[in-house]
Amino acid sequence: MGSSSDFYEIFATEPGATAGVSFARFMELAMYHPTAGYYTRSARRVGRDDQADFYTATSFSPVFGELVAAAAAALVAPRRPEELTFVELGAEPGGGILRDQPHPFASYRTISLGQPFELPPEAVVFSNELFDAQPFHRVVWRGGWRELGVALHGRHLRHVELPALSPELAAWADRLPKSAPEGYHIDLPLRTVPLLERIVSLPWRGLFLAFDYGKSWPDLAENHPSGTGRTYYRQKMGTDLLARPGRQDLTCHICWDWLEDSLIRSGFGEPVVESQESFFARRAGEKLAAMMAAEARSFSPRKRMLLHLLHPANMGQKFQALHALRK
Repeated sequence: MGSSSDFYEIFATEPGATAGVSFARFMELAMYHPTAGYYTRSARRVGRDDQADFYTATSFSPVFGELVAAAAAALVAPRRPEELTFVELGAEPGGGILRDQPHPFASYRTISLGQPFELPPEAVVFSNELFDAQPFHRVVWRGGWRELGVALHGRHLRHVELPALSPELAAWADRLPKSAPEGYHIDLPLRTVPLLERIVSLPWRGLFLAFDYGKSWPDLAENHPSGTGRTYYRQKMGTDLLARPGRQDLTCHICWDWLEDSLIRSGFGEPVVESQESFFARRAGEKLAAMMAAEARSFSPRKRMLLHLLHPANMGQKFQALHALRK
């Protein structure tokens, strides 16, 4: 596709661009194209000011990293944390929740976008909002499930219904509901499962720990008639998924059930999904109590970080943690 950074020029060379390509393919280009992709361009994405598009729990470091490290150390017991390497997947370049921070593990590594997955044999494998960044498919019920795609006319993108399901979706379509209200949308994060399988197929033992936002399959299939796809740009959430291609974040809720099933198939013990609030209260309780006691008489930056990470109205209930052990 050459070295152009103009998304419309790049998309115009895509086979079927004028008739429509799957939304997953559009998102793949908009997020990961080498010269025009949102995640590959040299721009600041994550932060708490209006020059960034969104913030994550990693924006509340070092508090978030301290809590994650304490929880991970507790979850691997009776093994000692110094027997395992802590590996963070999907870290922003130059970032990472334990970078330049003390921790109890043998060592700390980050693997950023485009770097190979090389995992040590004994590890804590951690990610934060890695799975929701994967391209997703979209379907709508029109007396049957139709796949939604994206077509280009001049420099204008529009949603279209594709004449047939794309191969990736067709292989999965028998698991869609047999009926739905007319116009019901489902956003399908199918690529989260191959990503997880790529991670857990490697020969390592230890703790898998992923923070993200997701829902159960029945919830996605029955309770979200407009789907869960959304955008983030300059700290504002939106629903125009075709605006600013390559310059705004695109995401949808992941399906926790699919990831739990994949972990079990790969030899992990029973996976657990908990709200972020519950996870830290149950898995890092001593550390959390000590942090709260140290900040009890002030409203310091650390206390504000804690409240943002834990309060149900902030990130405490909006985000969940999935964890499982492979011995």
